[in-house]
Amino acid sequence: MPSFLQIENISKSYGTKVLFDHIGFNINEGDKIALVAPNGTGKTSLLRILAGKDKSDSGGKITFLKDIRIAFLEQEYDFDPSLSIAEQLHTDDAEVKLNTVRILDELGLDPSKRMCELSGGEVKRVAIAGMLASDAEFLIMDEPTNHLDLDAIEYLENALKRSRCTLFMVSHDRYFLDRVCNTVMEMDRGDIYIYKGDYENFLT
Repeated sequence: MPSFLQIENISKSYGTKVLFDHIGFNINEGDKIALVAPNGTGKTSLLRILAGKDKSDSGGKITFLKDIRIAFLEQEYDFDPSLSIAEQLHTDDAEVKLNTVRILDELGLDPSKRMCELSGGEVKRVAIAGMLASDAEFLIMDEPTNHLDLDAIEYLENALKRSRCTLFMVSHDRYFLDRVCNTVMEMDRGDIYIYKGDYENFLT
């Protein structure tokens, strides 16, 4: 598969704690990557840098090798509680709007319901609907199954398996990783190691 994204010499520290230092790696088109590392070692920071939400301390370079759309599913979805679901996900793109309505229905969400009335699981489903409806080529997801019930997890799993998107995600749900990902990237003491195959293969 063609190369999709190149990361060179990116670093992140908080105070005196170095999370990662001048790391680099390559992502190929169609890769569905599970990023694994102990808690507190910079997984979320790396996702935020790739999504353009944060910057590398050392500069470095992040190069997408073609013009692509990126969707970032953060752990905590930022929403306006005064809006309805439909208003929260408002878009002027007719195709995305059609996708949004269909996905909301498949996830059992009423577009007219106010965001302030939703449970944590429903809020997460709204975030997932927005991400999937965007039809982005590169999905970055931080703990996508948090707060989701089994039906919603199964829906997301099937959607990702069907999709031709390239995926980079962190999740503590090892079964979800095993069913969705085809590559494991381990971050260990600031270094990056790549393992081809599913999560079960990585564990063995």
